[in-house]
Amino acid sequence: MSTATLTRRFPSSVLVAAGLAAGFGIAQGTGVRALGGAVFAVAGLAAAWLWVQRRGWAVALGLGALYVGAFVLAHVLAIGVGLPGWLAVSLVTIAAAAATYGVADRPRTAVAAR
Repeated sequence: MSTATLTRRFPSSVLVAAGLAAGFGIAQGTGVRALGGAVFAVAGLAAAWLWVQRRGWAVALGLGALYVGAFVLAHVLAIGVGLPGWLAVSLVTIAAAAATYGVADRPRTAVAAR
């Protein structure tokens, strides 16, 4: 698969979901938070690369803020509100991946000619 094909076809929302959920799962499963953070960071950087290619820097910065905000919100929901960790991560992962799909992954439709 060429880089151009990857840029056009691979959904960045999958990277967002993997970064949040797998990062948490690896951190929890191994007890090494830095390892989960590394997964989170690598997935985020890969998604950001796709965002810049598809939609430009402004969208990439906005989605990057959403991604980091989802990470922070998961902690607030789990530690501050008292939700179970996996529930908090699941909620923010679904929301962040859905928003990412809508902004960066959904195919652009041409305006119908009249």
